[in-house]
Amino acid sequence: MALEIDDNPAGIEGRYTEINGHRVYYRRAGSGPPVLLLHGGASDSRDWLPTMAELSSRFEFYAPDLPGFGRSARKESGYYLSEFRDFILGFIDALKLEKPSLVGHSFGARVCLDVAIPYGEKVSKLILVDASGLDKISPLGSALFTAFGVLRRLLKRRQPFPRFLAGEGEDYNRVGDDALRRLTPPTLLVWKRYDPYLPVSIARWAEKLIPGAKLVVVPGFGHAPNKQNRPLFHQLMLDFLDSA
Repeated sequence: MALEIDDNPAGIEGRYTEINGHRVYYRRAGSGPPVLLLHGGASDSRDWLPTMAELSSRFEFYAPDLPGFGRSARKESGYYLSEFRDFILGFIDALKLEKPSLVGHSFGARVCLDVAIPYGEKVSKLILVDASGLDKISPLGSALFTAFGVLRRLLKRRQPFPRFLAGEGEDYNRVGDDALRRLTPPTLLVWKRYDPYLPVSIARWAEKLIPGAKLVVVPGFGHAPNKQNRPLFHQLMLDFLDSA
């Protein structure tokens, strides 16, 4: 694992490593209980820099660019959902993280679910932020997704996410109700009241299915309370991760 000199804020390291054949970039900061931060599907680990900087005195943070995202290498052939799950499990083992808490936004939350449902014993706590994988996106969300794709092509900008492949038995929209009932780590759902992609009704249904889950609805319009409502989100993180 090589240390990289880059534009990270003071106290945040950038490193490359290889996990299960994936060359990936990740950021590390702080000391304390380990917390793994997973970004959304149109972004990378930079989303978590303010969180890492502000809360690094309380936790040891790890924020990877998932395979195919950000500075991590991308396979042009694409990725199955199971590859992201296996990458996170390999990352936890390679860095010897003892039962980290998982915090995921959007697609990153879906990866968290794919890890925590079958391997709950490896996870301390789970924070799901406007999570995909609980139901399909709304018609408005689908239209926005298409429009942003057209705009990127017109501006000749690189697509921020890799090609996704459909594996047998994999459903990008839903992990399934029975799977949610099997979640064992303590779970916090954080959701914007007016999410154009994933309506809050999805979160309310998930709260009923996940044993002991708690839902916090954040006022306003948007899909990223971890960025749009950072002070509130940080307080929610602290309260949940510090609770017994």
